[in-house]
Amino acid sequence: MMHSSHQQELRDAARHLGRRRFLTITGAAAALAFSVNLPAAGTASAAELDARKIGEDPFTLGVASGDPLPDSVLLWTRLAPRPYETGSGLPRARVRVGWELARDERFSRVVRRGSATAHPEFDHSVHVEIKGLEADRVFYYRFRTGNWTSPTGRTRTAPARGARNSALTLAAVSCQAYHHGYFTAYKHLAQEDVDVVFHLGDYLYEYAVSARGGARNDTRRTLPAHFNRETVTLEDYRLRYGLYKSDPDLRAAHAAHPFVVTWDDHETENNYAGEIPENDVPPAEFLLRRAAAYRAYWENQPLRAPQRPTGPDMKLYRRLHFGRLAQFDILDTRQYRSDQAYGDGWHKPGPESENPSRTLTGATQERWLLNGWRASHATWNVVPQQVTFAQRRDVPTDAYLLSMDAWDGYPASRERVLKGAEAARIDNLMVLTGDVHVGYGFDLKRDFDDPSSRTVGTEIVATSITSGKNGSDKPAAWNNQMRANPHMRFFNGRRGYAVITLGAQRARADYRTVSAVTTPGAPLATAGSFVTEVGNQGLTPA
Repeated sequence: MMHSSHQQELRDAARHLGRRRFLTITGAAAALAFSVNLPAAGTASAAELDARKIGEDPFTLGVASGDPLPDSVLLWTRLAPRPYETGSGLPRARVRVGWELARDERFSRVVRRGSATAHPEFDHSVHVEIKGLEADRVFYYRFRTGNWTSPTGRTRTAPARGARNSALTLAAVSCQAYHHGYFTAYKHLAQEDVDVVFHLGDYLYEYAVSARGGARNDTRRTLPAHFNRETVTLEDYRLRYGLYKSDPDLRAAHAAHPFVVTWDDHETENNYAGEIPENDVPPAEFLLRRAAAYRAYWENQPLRAPQRPTGPDMKLYRRLHFGRLAQFDILDTRQYRSDQAYGDGWHKPGPESENPSRTLTGATQERWLLNGWRASHATWNVVPQQVTFAQRRDVPTDAYLLSMDAWDGYPASRERVLKGAEAARIDNLMVLTGDVHVGYGFDLKRDFDDPSSRTVGTEIVATSITSGKNGSDKPAAWNNQMRANPHMRFFNGRRGYAVITLGAQRARADYRTVSAVTTPGAPLATAGSFVTEVGNQGLTPA
């Protein structure tokens, strides 16, 4: 439940604030400023801090990079000497931060260096876009401010658009509830030889975290009481990112690999749909909460300038290319969707869920996706997104139910996407999915109700990093779902991630799992491995 003082704070800020005014920069800024007592004048109002006066390590949240382009890298850090406190232990002042990009870990061959400003209005986060770089190269980077130097990060540029590259290895991750366990899977992922990591949503959870960190039951420290409530305001979300990003295993994974991120629901609120909240609160009140969540998301992720939000809106869908081998169309299936049919949950499909006007992506994003496929020359067209795309019946009888929060609750939207792929002659379609806290492998069928229909692609569902706690190899639903869905080739309920290698002739998916997350240090295993061939889609055991 929402903390009563926070609820009143939002209502005061949202009063007389309709969406039309919220969408103006001044209206959104004023509302956000009101909700967290920030000056609305902007970054020019802040004095500059002498960084030599920072007496504690400001790089407690590590470093990150994201969205590799052929000629550019995006570097991120956030200054936070005390990340569990409001303001993170820094005054409301600008801080100059130096950065270096090198070819080697010792920084003996520096290729670029410069400085950026960490503004208090953006919680002293830094986003540095470095352009004019060589394609398909590995680089190392670090930041400096005052007497402090950050950890070293490793990143890369993408291959040139026309490059005939023959291999690309990526990892898919999702759903990392801090209060459900340790991020051990990230410790293992940091050691993997992958080119890029795709985070498919639920980077944090809005739910309360107890003094011992929930299921972590960490007796070595006591978390502040302000974590033990739901995130609602900008301050709440910022503090929650401070908690999550202080985790050493998550920091290690970010430092080792560039991330490409997209959100699902919990970065804001469970199962919200567009402008419709989970609970019955006034629309302007929810938009204010969404604006706070989106702003904190951008502040704490390695995202480029076009993704910077305006009020309650943020354009997160975007396209990346890795030579001629792969095109990635990263979707946002949360911000523009129709409300879930039948009040959400699992239901029998019917007129409400099957209404042709229903959309999971919104019309603009849908057109963008289909137009991008028409222009694609890539061998693999990969769609990193949030919720299960394939049909997923719960039982093998006519009394089956479908999830109204997944693509099953928006079948007309899915049909338009599949028709668009067919019209664009997309031969090797791969969907990457998170959300459901299990690992799935699906053959994507042109008609899911006909098992003999053509297989038009594959879906790799990455299990959670921690959400759902330890899990099991065969969850309670395993037998029913495997029997009910003949296109389901794999189902495992342990925690972990997926590693996918795209090649010129085939792709391989390995499902990595850990035995437990409620205790630290669990070993890594491979629960299943599958391949799918170029021009002959469908998962077969490797």
